Amino acid sequence: MATASEEFKKPAPSSVLSNSRVALVGNPNTGKSTLFNALAGLNVRTGNYAGVTIEKKVGRCNLGSRTIDLVDLPGTYSLAPRSPDELVAVEVLTDDLENEPPVELIVCVVNASQLQRNLFLVSQLLELGKPTIIALNMIDAIESRGITIDVDKLSQQLGIEVIATSASKRRGILELKAAMERQLASDHLSVDRERTLPASFYQVCDEFREALIANACTGDSEDVDAALPDDYLIQRMLLDRGGESEKRVIHRLGGGVLPALSVARQKLATQVGDAIDMECNARYAWAKQKLTGVIGESGRASSQITDRLDAVLTHRVGGLICFVLVMFLIFQSIYAIAGWPMDAIDSATGWVTDGVTSVMAPGMLRSLITDGVIAGVGGVLIFLPQIALLFFFLALLEDCGYMARAAFLVDRVMTLFGLSGKSFLPMMSSFACAVPGVMATRVIENRRDRLATIMVAPLMSCSARLPVYLLLIGAFVPTTAYLGGWLSLPAIVLMSMYMVGVVTAIPVAWILKKTLLRGEVAPFVLELPEYKVPAIRVVFSRVWEASLAFVVRAGTLIFAASIVIWFAGYWPGDHTHQYELETQLESVDADTANAETLQSDLQVESARLLEGSLLGRVGHAIEPAVRPLGWDWKIGVGAIASFPAREVIIATLGTIYSLGGDADEEGLAGAMRASKHPDGSSVYTLPVALSIMVFFALCAQCVSTLLVIRRETNSWFWPILSFSYMTILAYLGALVTYQVGSRL
Repeated sequence: MATASEEFKKPAPSSVLSNSRVALVGNPNTGKSTLFNALAGLNVRTGNYAGVTIEKKVGRCNLGSRTIDLVDLPGTYSLAPRSPDELVAVEVLTDDLENEPPVELIVCVVNASQLQRNLFLVSQLLELGKPTIIALNMIDAIESRGITIDVDKLSQQLGIEVIATSASKRRGILELKAAMERQLASDHLSVDRERTLPASFYQVCDEFREALIANACTGDSEDVDAALPDDYLIQRMLLDRGGESEKRVIHRLGGGVLPALSVARQKLATQVGDAIDMECNARYAWAKQKLTGVIGESGRASSQITDRLDAVLTHRVGGLICFVLVMFLIFQSIYAIAGWPMDAIDSATGWVTDGVTSVMAPGMLRSLITDGVIAGVGGVLIFLPQIALLFFFLALLEDCGYMARAAFLVDRVMTLFGLSGKSFLPMMSSFACAVPGVMATRVIENRRDRLATIMVAPLMSCSARLPVYLLLIGAFVPTTAYLGGWLSLPAIVLMSMYMVGVVTAIPVAWILKKTLLRGEVAPFVLELPEYKVPAIRVVFSRVWEASLAFVVRAGTLIFAASIVIWFAGYWPGDHTHQYELETQLESVDADTANAETLQSDLQVESARLLEGSLLGRVGHAIEPAVRPLGWDWKIGVGAIASFPAREVIIATLGTIYSLGGDADEEGLAGAMRASKHPDGSSVYTLPVALSIMVFFALCAQCVSTLLVIRRETNSWFWPILSFSYMTILAYLGALVTYQVGSRL
């Protein structure tokens, strides 16, 4: 009889790439993403794995004359898949994922300061039987603390190549590429599998595999070759009760495998006791043995600074106070630093407008360019410096190791409302953008906790909301200073707007966990990395990527929205008299009384045309619904138009006020301050501004986020629920804010 490996050999993937495929894997906080960027540079493409909604990042890398595809797998502490993305990582490494080319080499990124803990994952990788290289990253941080690691001895004792690297400083990159090239050129597609666990465990696994084969051969499975999992996944079935490996194999082979699985687990319990304890003890004992004589001195002394900082920053009370102070400092800095570059962008926008006006006669095309494109897109781009600053500070906090402490701090609070600290990181990501925030929930193993986090993540104020806050705060919140100028009222209001979403998320999560997603809170385990000086290259790389994404968004979505809004505000209507007034105004001295009369007549005519346009008619139709919020029809149109993307309201209002003849009122903020109701009262007051900000802080105005929720949940129920409850909350929040604020 043929052996299992001979009889049930896996078929070749249906689509094979010509390039060698290398997988990059490692624990979180090992610098894996930085190393991936150092190896792949700008040659990166993203997409989904075939058949699953898990994003993959593939980079093209040149190794001498050879070109490889470098696959960046999700960060994981072990190859015990407890979530869908972790299962995909294991299936990619074991060549068990349909339509994915085989992995020829594994590069495991290891944090040099947490060597023994990281070797837990290495021991599992070596059981896969694939060529493996270790990138011993952050070696510079270890050396700066006086700790030595004998890299050659570690390589000898592990039996694989170990390359010392510092991805943030581009150290060891060439050596790592050379090692990868050597491994791929050796033509050894498989190596002996490491046997880290007791021999009795592997014996039970072999017997279980034979039972699966026997069950499949009785006809319970029609396609044994495709359905039978890799040896490693079979091992994980026995070790991880209720894990993703067990679910996937049962889905493939049917419920007929359950009796054999039960028998195998009972036999395993009899021979080795608790499977989880057995695995942990065996792997850490293996790691300790491999590190014998490798580390020059104890790492205890090197951790003293981290321990002293954590005594304050993770303190039950002091840590929360520090967290609040850090947030206040960030928001205050956004106002204090961004003024000069914002003025420069504003001046550039005005210069472009004046240039277009000087070379083009009044007409439809000039109106499209100045009132539509420049007023719309330029009004959004002015906030680029402040958005870049926000991402800069977030990148600093993440790279220095503080973000993990923040998750630890809020875990106690979040547990009271049905979530854990694991929900904090996706929610924190949502402050930049809700799309990656929703996608980051994949690390949450518990399905109920994952769905609850997806539902509240969009409540965090993303960077698209920031321009709305900055415009209204800058125009209507007094610049009152406190603490000798270190703290200002605009910074307090800005942070309050961010806190609106956070505070609202608490009862929403509590209600969800008590109704639709009832269940216990999953335990939260998090490794706190040692503090380090942020890598400037990494920080500015993240700022550049975020800023570029914002500019591209302004150049595509907002550009298109500006043209649509301009057309709706331009048509129908006869603009002949308006153009005559503009021509006369440009031919007279601006300081004369005649110029003032012409300017006044032009504003009246522009306002009349806007009122009669398609945009004006729609605005007046919805005005009764938004009047209780303190809004006029222009604000209502801006809110409706911005449902595809929040920042579109800036472009919409810029276009509306430009078409209405208010473009010269010190920009958009000046036009808004000068806007009047028919009775002469101001349209915008502080309660109105706060009402608008609260609405945008809570409303689900982002089609991209809703589509990602649909993709991540594989159901339309959750995005519809998210849109519905957030829109209702936004309206009620804006209503209460205006009604209470106007009375105070």
